Amino acid sequence: MLFPSFDSIIETLNNNKLYSFPGGVHPDDKKSLSNTTTIQVPSLPAHLIIPMRQHIGSDGTCCVEVGDKVQKGQILSQSATPFAVPVHAPTSGEIIAIAPHVVAHPSGLTEMCITLKPDGNDTWCDLSPIPNYTEVNKNELINHICQAGISGMGGAGFPTHIKTSTSKPVEFLVLNGIECEPYITSDDRLMREHAWQIRQGLDILAHLINPKAIIVAIEDNKPEALQALNIACQDKEAYRVVSVETKYPAGGEKQLIQVLTGREVPRDGLPVDIGVVMFNVGTCYAVADAILQGKPLVERVVTVTGEAVKQPGNFKALIGTPVAHLLEQAQYNPKKQKAPKVVMGGPMMGFTLSDATIPIIKTTNCLLVPSKKELVDDNAERPCIRCSACADACPASLLPQQMFWHAKAKEYDKAEEYDLFDCIECGACAYVCPSEIPLVHYYRQAKADIRTQRDEKNKAEKAKQRFEARNERLEREKREREEKHRRAKEARLAANQAKSANTDAPAQPASDTKDKVAAALARAKAKKAALQSNVSNQTQPDAKTQESAPVSAVDSSGGSGDASGSDKKAQVAAAIARAKAKKEARAADASEASPSGTADVDDKKAKIAAAIARAKAKKAAQQSSAPSSDETASFEAKPSEAEHSKSEPAKEAELESTTGDTGVNDTPLSEADQKKARIAAAVAKAKAKKASAKQSINSGAISKASGEERHISKRDSSEAAEVSKNESISTPSNKEETASQEHGSQNHHPQKKSTVNSNSGGDVKSAADAKKARIAAAVAKAKAKKAAIDKEKELK
Repeated sequence: MLFPSFDSIIETLNNNKLYSFPGGVHPDDKKSLSNTTTIQVPSLPAHLIIPMRQHIGSDGTCCVEVGDKVQKGQILSQSATPFAVPVHAPTSGEIIAIAPHVVAHPSGLTEMCITLKPDGNDTWCDLSPIPNYTEVNKNELINHICQAGISGMGGAGFPTHIKTSTSKPVEFLVLNGIECEPYITSDDRLMREHAWQIRQGLDILAHLINPKAIIVAIEDNKPEALQALNIACQDKEAYRVVSVETKYPAGGEKQLIQVLTGREVPRDGLPVDIGVVMFNVGTCYAVADAILQGKPLVERVVTVTGEAVKQPGNFKALIGTPVAHLLEQAQYNPKKQKAPKVVMGGPMMGFTLSDATIPIIKTTNCLLVPSKKELVDDNAERPCIRCSACADACPASLLPQQMFWHAKAKEYDKAEEYDLFDCIECGACAYVCPSEIPLVHYYRQAKADIRTQRDEKNKAEKAKQRFEARNERLEREKREREEKHRRAKEARLAANQAKSANTDAPAQPASDTKDKVAAALARAKAKKAALQSNVSNQTQPDAKTQESAPVSAVDSSGGSGDASGSDKKAQVAAAIARAKAKKEARAADASEASPSGTADVDDKKAKIAAAIARAKAKKAAQQSSAPSSDETASFEAKPSEAEHSKSEPAKEAELESTTGDTGVNDTPLSEADQKKARIAAAVAKAKAKKASAKQSINSGAISKASGEERHISKRDSSEAAEVSKNESISTPSNKEETASQEHGSQNHHPQKKSTVNSNSGGDVKSAADAKKARIAAAVAKAKAKKAAIDKEKELK
């Protein structure tokens, strides 16, 4: 945006020329009612009501409590926000209430207020003046101004420390002494009586801001004030005191900047954006008090005027003084009014108060008490005649008529399209309106409604953002939990894998048990495989004979191959096999014509050794196993009774007598028979060893080895069946010898003899018993040998 340069503006000012603004009106100022008397000091009121927010921005936090004794100038509220300034105790006294109270507002709103009861002493607190402010850091001075509670005293109440702490370059510092509103003379009297202190405040502000030029603007209807400031600033060539044409609203910030510099403030901008900063004369006076004397802002000059008061004038009132108290000081006459009416501010921009107890605040500059016909009646509104006089008078070049229609219809969107918020609410449009429509009231109401809607929208938007942020946070936390659980799971899996891979680390008890069981099973399988290979290598005499051996002998004995009855069944099968083998051996002896003496002796020794081995094996088998079924017991009843009753020496004697009676000593066995006898003795010895080692083997190994025992039992049974088959081919002479031998052996056993006599086939049974005994011996020997092999493997 193009605007005049600094040099051109200075040249224009040096030539005593100014710029102008559009619109404006020239109302009757009526300032003579109050500007003829000096500033008065009213008496102390009974109570002072101090609102905690008296400026643009947020209010502070109360730092006193009910019942506290305070001194004049003591801080009552404090805040850390930049747009908040504290309030102070206007005088010494006691805090009697902290509660909401009606305040100076067009709608009569209430805000939190502190009620102070003065004690009449007016005792100051400790003050901290800064006389040599040029030697102090600027930030410290700005903070001192903020703590003094100084805000704009000309209208809006903008915090002064915000203006002085700008970082943008400032070309013009303007002191506003226009005071264009009718009836108001507070600034006029202040400039007349305290021009020097205003100049001191201007010096402090110039030190803080460091502008290129300083302009003091005073309206030309205040010649005394103009002269006083000229005298106060005569020693400062940089200070220019300028007389401005009287025209309302020339005292507006934007309008005065346009008059002095020809520059226009942007719609959404501030004066500092175009290099201008402006202060009110009352603000300069308060800054001088705060820096040079250390006094906070606790009082201000207020004009009390109007035809309804007898002694209008200007009063230096304490902040918080009730309006009713000042009306009493000006001798208010209610008879001159139809109804009590007090306007805070001037007739153009002021608003009617709803309560006489409303307190004076920092921005209060006038109390207007009009008579019956002094001001236009608010109820005199008539329909708009569309004369456009309001548009001609508007200093902001707006269309007040259109804004009025849309504001009245609550069409706020369209009202904003006509730049509703650019309206400075000067009241020039309402002043010239022939229909006497209070246009400013409609605009204020529309602005308030729009601000409320914006606040609600902002709150809804913030609530939405909080809701979305909450959902996002919950989702993020959920993802974090899932990720945490995933990492924990991976850590557990890695730990388990590391534990299983680390063989040195101690395992859990459950895993120990499983490992032991697995190791036992592996050992049992290895023993079984080794046993099968060893037994097959040691006990098989002939591969062809082994393959041709029938398994029917085991089946005829009534055994099923189970682990519980395998021993008894094997004994029965062994006895049958021995009997058949004995018959076959005798038949072979009878068939040979010339036996040799040496072979007979060897054969006899072998037979005796085999008999002894069979007896020992049978005794060991009987001790380690008991009969497992009634069927097996009944099958073995008769032969086992005779055999169990024999002792080992008796059995040896029986064998010798049998061999001697039948002449077996003289008859040598064939080579095949001798081989079979040796095999039977080896099997009996193995069985005996296995029976003795059974008790020392653990339960897991026993259960695994049961299958192996059944395998060996079947093999022994097949051997016994082979012997029995060979015996079936024996000659009748052998049968007779066997019968005579069995008959001779009956002499030693009366019980068995009686049993044989009662049976016609006694001789045949005796031969069968002998065969069974030999077969059992062979089987026991094989089992004992297997047990010994197992024990040796375990020791290894």
